[in-house]
Amino acid sequence: MTNALKEVTQRIRERSAATRAAYLKRVDAAIDRPRGSDRMGCANVAHAFAAMPASDKLRIVAERAPHIGVVTAYNDMLSAHQPYEGFPAVIRDEAHRLGATVQVAGGVPAMCDGVTQGLPGMELSLFSRDTIAMSTAVALTHDVFDGALLLGVCDKIVPGLLVGALHFGHLPCVFVPAGPMSTGLSNTAKSKVREQFAQGLVGRDKLLEAESAAYHGAGTCTFYGTANSNQMLLEAMGLHVPGAAFVHPHAELREALTRDAVRTLLGITKNARFTPIGRMVDERVIVNAMVALMATGGSTNHLIHWVAVARSAGILIDWTDFSDLSHATPLLTRVYPNGTADVNQFQSAGGPGFVIRELLDSGAMHADVATVTAGGLRDYTQLPAKEGAHLKWSALPKDSGDDSIIRTAASPFSPEGGLKLLTGNLGRAVIKVSAVPDDRHIVEAPAIVFGTQEELQAAFKAGELERDFIAVVRFQGPRANGMPELHKLTPPLAVLQGKGFKVALVTDGRMSGASGKVPAAIHVSPEVLAGGPLGKLRTGDVIRLDAVAGTLAALVDEATWAAREHAVLSDEQAKVNAHGLGRELFGGMRRNVLTAEEGAVTWL
Repeated sequence: MTNALKEVTQRIRERSAATRAAYLKRVDAAIDRPRGSDRMGCANVAHAFAAMPASDKLRIVAERAPHIGVVTAYNDMLSAHQPYEGFPAVIRDEAHRLGATVQVAGGVPAMCDGVTQGLPGMELSLFSRDTIAMSTAVALTHDVFDGALLLGVCDKIVPGLLVGALHFGHLPCVFVPAGPMSTGLSNTAKSKVREQFAQGLVGRDKLLEAESAAYHGAGTCTFYGTANSNQMLLEAMGLHVPGAAFVHPHAELREALTRDAVRTLLGITKNARFTPIGRMVDERVIVNAMVALMATGGSTNHLIHWVAVARSAGILIDWTDFSDLSHATPLLTRVYPNGTADVNQFQSAGGPGFVIRELLDSGAMHADVATVTAGGLRDYTQLPAKEGAHLKWSALPKDSGDDSIIRTAASPFSPEGGLKLLTGNLGRAVIKVSAVPDDRHIVEAPAIVFGTQEELQAAFKAGELERDFIAVVRFQGPRANGMPELHKLTPPLAVLQGKGFKVALVTDGRMSGASGKVPAAIHVSPEVLAGGPLGKLRTGDVIRLDAVAGTLAALVDEATWAAREHAVLSDEQAKVNAHGLGRELFGGMRRNVLTAEEGAVTWL
């Protein structure tokens, strides 16, 4: 193992000793109880299984057959989740073949950030993660299950399901993906049309035509954003059937993988190789997920989400841990927005299995971890294929299928990972450097301060931003307005950068898993509403964003800086943030949420 891997893991273990021990004590207490149908009162049992066929009731109660709970994020609003409509029938059929029973324990909400980008609904997006976690708990709290299958793919859904599942750490759990949509209009071509529309060079009809050609069918969006980063991380944590992440929803192999998820889960219940998720997801597994994120230049959102995931298992991580791992992790992939390829091309070139193999072989990832398969993490370096009625896994080729997309650890795109921590008198922030051209890693320019993303867009349309500047968009943190993604700012800033201006973004909000070629210091913590130093910035102050040195600073003399008053969110804007499209219902979350670096957790 690399020294960084050992050192970061050890300090996380030491930092988390008390909270992890308390968590495992609760898990062990839950494990030691009798089965649900034996433990519960007769009326409880009758209610739990009232709608099931008599034969299934007999299996559960008299024969004590394994009983699986399914938590699903199915809806047909999300292209990635629409395929889940038919999954329960497949799961139920396979469980019956194997002598088990199944109930859909519950559904969780799943919103599409692509639909809500730049709109008020996006202000519910981050908090939907904890809502999903609570919904998972509601589903599993009926407490009659021997294991759980968790069906979800997209941005907040997988972290929410994982947070919820870890609060039921006594249960074996397997995640069941649905796969990406087929390749449509390239992400590069789509982005070009967006920039043309931002300049008024094409109309809405051309923009809609391009967007519809890019997002055109069932499955996950094909860029390497938060949704597809989720799938990479679950593979690295050993929570999928190996190689399940990026197989198309309608491929014959997809149903076979879903059926194998049932077999895999039944292989780790109390009747077999008992591996509950709370014991399995330890410090090493969390670190492996962090390393996989860095090696692939994955979504910046996971510097928030995986902090929350780790906390759910009693493990405490922070952005310094991510940063130190990034310094020691080679960047092995170029997938849009870090390159031009999409996830289907990534899969064809070797996919998650190739990355995991290279990280294991180079000592950058823990090999000695439990997974849902008996063979451990090495199982995740193989490629599944359907042979007759069965699945077979085979070793990947030694060489990359396309070294413009994926490379070996011996010949990486960069010796360091794709994400970086920035610190300075403006707070702590993160930047996705893997997508930013090398000559844009340092930007020093005057600030233009905005209170909303709409203000920046209006200034762009009015032609007021044709110069070097750093856009500061503040009051976008979790407490202010739910920390929406500001992805709609990418096209105008990209246009200005394309014209040769030095531009960057600094915000206490989020950008996106699709953070692109414009340097963006995001998640600035503490946020302005919590007294963060972005509140002292004024238009005209010079800011230096240095992704090489890892600094973010206002070049203002200390006396002037110390004497400045802190900006205050206007009453009018506060009312806008608190009302409309359900935002009233999330007021308690805004009041109680922790900082972005603490995972933006609302349940502590």
